[in-house]
Amino acid sequence: MTGPDPIELTDLAKRSMALQDYGRAPQIDGVALVDIKRFTDDGGSFQELVRLDAGIAAAMPGFQCRQVNYSEMDPGVIKAFHIHRRQTDVWFVPPGDKMLVVLLDVRAKSKTPNVQMRLVLGDGHSRLLRIPPGVAHGVKNLTPNRGRIIYLVDFQFSPDPDVTEEGRLPWDFAGAHVWDVTRG
Repeated sequence: MTGPDPIELTDLAKRSMALQDYGRAPQIDGVALVDIKRFTDDGGSFQELVRLDAGIAAAMPGFQCRQVNYSEMDPGVIKAFHIHRRQTDVWFVPPGDKMLVVLLDVRAKSKTPNVQMRLVLGDGHSRLLRIPPGVAHGVKNLTPNRGRIIYLVDFQFSPDPDVTEEGRLPWDFAGAHVWDVTRG
């Protein structure tokens, strides 16, 4: 491609400038993002979240649903980091909401140890997010309204400390900056 010679930048601009990376973001082994068809007409919309056969989700091979949960989050709230040793989560955020999800692979024998993923759920899209055991996960509501998450799990919750699957890591375990909205 030819064109005019590039202009010279000031020294301050040269030192401060960075090129945006348009390549594929790192992926965590076992994490899956599945698009869901959303049908709209002049009266609203419809979407099938999960098709189950004996608790097995067609879009998530090997995942057997044992519990369905619904959560609401106030504007700006961060809920992080949760971690499960055996449980797989499958999350859905309605398209009218907008949630920043941060995932961190903390599995000792993973193919992708310490890989971090940041993604937005909702925001006009209909997708399911599969979070495997050992992947720390958290969420931040990015809207000025209450946000919602519907999630399926393959292990029923128990508050008994000898049985529970839910552990916690500090909200800033991956650095407080991971919850900042990207600027620039």
